Amino acid sequence: MIESTTLRLLRLTLTKDFLLSLEDALRAEAMKAHGVVRDHSGLKDRRRARGAEGQLRFRMMEERFEEICQEYGGQLLDGGIVPDTDLKVFQPFFRFVTGSQGFIFGLAAIPEPNALPPKNKSRLAGVRVNYHLQPGLFDTGAPKDGDIFVLLLVARDRDRAGFIDEMAIGIIDARYQSFVLYEPLGRFMSGQDDKPAPPAPPPEPPTSGVILKKGVAPYVPPELPEDDEKKDTGTR
Repeated sequence: MIESTTLRLLRLTLTKDFLLSLEDALRAEAMKAHGVVRDHSGLKDRRRARGAEGQLRFRMMEERFEEICQEYGGQLLDGGIVPDTDLKVFQPFFRFVTGSQGFIFGLAAIPEPNALPPKNKSRLAGVRVNYHLQPGLFDTGAPKDGDIFVLLLVARDRDRAGFIDEMAIGIIDARYQSFVLYEPLGRFMSGQDDKPAPPAPPPEPPTSGVILKKGVAPYVPPELPEDDEKKDTGTR
């Protein structure tokens, strides 16, 4: 599981406004791609039509993803090279930095929720930077430097053409075998509102109806009369 500090930085980087803009735009592009194939492709075979729609949908979503990432300050990887490595990517991946932590953000289609996206050269290069998120034989638990590769994952709705079933934020381990993090977009964004509750005020003492006088002087017994004092001391 990804460390809570890293997850907090990721939520600070992928803000709710940013993700809502991506979600709205990508859902609209998916519907648009369906309409283009249905109305203008001339494809009568359903399998060919769905295949063409899938290709067009991803290319259209990828372009909107690129535009919105730039609007929110993402830096397109210069020359397609992952920073501090010789790893080259061929998809539009964007780098965001929060504090001293860098995140490389990409887009991937998945066949269904919780499924790994198909491997390609760009994603294989990206996940290789996530090696330090996995426990190792000599891992001391100390913080390690390095960017983290993150994907916006999009699963189409298999029952409703043109619709998206789920979007999620995912981090894949360096061996491309499982998710280090997978959170549906709604859950990921709801976590951005998680703030510690303010401490409860101390309970007030119960009231009994009796009010004590403040600043009461300590009891001092009255002085004995002179005659009684002499009797007590035996003096005459």
